[in-house]
Amino acid sequence: MQTYNIHEAKTQLSKLVEMAAKGESFVIAKAGKPMVKVTALDTPESSQMKRFGFMAGEIKVPEDFNTMGADEIQHLFEGQE
Repeated sequence: MQTYNIHEAKTQLSKLVEMAAKGESFVIAKAGKPMVKVTALDTPESSQMKRFGFMAGEIKVPEDFNTMGADEIQHLFEGQE
């Protein structure tokens, strides 16, 4: 995420507002310290964003997941017999 200092944000306000409206959030800082994050009004709140479990029921983990390929891996480490 891009950061702009207050002076730069003041001089480029129109451009930055257009960027935010298009979904490109940015941070305004004062003396290098982040002060505010600017986002579009229709950006979902972080509490609205579902991240974990979005593919629940879509993926099946094989029963032998922890041991699959063990023989091949052992062969690769130990080399030719």
